[in-house]
Amino acid sequence: MPVVSLPFRNAVITGACGGLGQALARELLAAGAQVALVGMNREVLEALAASAPGRCAIYTPDVADSVGMQALAADWIQRAGLPDLVIANAGVAGGYETAEAGDLAVMRRMLEINLLGPATTFQPFVVAARAQPKHRCALVGVASIAGWRGMPGNGAYCASKGGLIRYLESLRAECRGSGLSVHTVSPGYLRTALTAGNRFAMPGLMSPEDAAHALLAGVARGREHIVLPRRIGWLSRLLSCLPARWHDRLLRSQPRKPRVGEAGATAIPGLNPPPGP
Repeated sequence: MPVVSLPFRNAVITGACGGLGQALARELLAAGAQVALVGMNREVLEALAASAPGRCAIYTPDVADSVGMQALAADWIQRAGLPDLVIANAGVAGGYETAEAGDLAVMRRMLEINLLGPATTFQPFVVAARAQPKHRCALVGVASIAGWRGMPGNGAYCASKGGLIRYLESLRAECRGSGLSVHTVSPGYLRTALTAGNRFAMPGLMSPEDAAHALLAGVARGREHIVLPRRIGWLSRLLSCLPARWHDRLLRSQPRKPRVGEAGATAIPGLNPPPGP
């Protein structure tokens, strides 16, 4: 893995408990950065923080809670100053079936975390950065290849990530000419808890460590659109050239992602009440 010098000295990472979040935190901490670790599993965050005493702070708000995220930002800025990197990485995934009324709660919660979450994460730091126009900060949103096109049985996740991609496009346009840069990351399949229960082929499966390295290197180089790995982006674009009915037929023949309550499904924090299988 080529060594890339990271310019980041002050970072905020949401979803720091997950595979990609932990890998991002470890690489930034190894490079000497101060890191705000944001997640819902304090034990995991404490283990990460123990690797770099004095350079981390732990926060456990719901990323969809704007008041909680504003308090987090104010506390971190007071402790460490304005960040030069904010990564909105928190995300959840799960199968979705429109015919199941209980799955409407799944879609609502997924949109709260995957789409509203990045906005509530960025908002207080955008305000603070605009008050210091010379300050440079990279805002990174972790979307997904799944946001490029809808997939059967995965409507909630695809909608949340597709919406995130469009939100980041809008934010990028708003930030042109300022010290804020906006970066859209579209991973394919990463070897994490979110994909562990998948029952279908996952071409280009990537380790969280390799993904984190490529993500940070891409942002450091100023790339606004990052696909992990690159070849999965080309494959997705190639498939999109097929007539829609052929593409849909191909995807419908594949096993669907497990829904909440089914074997292999990942938990969605804050989902209340959880739907049955």
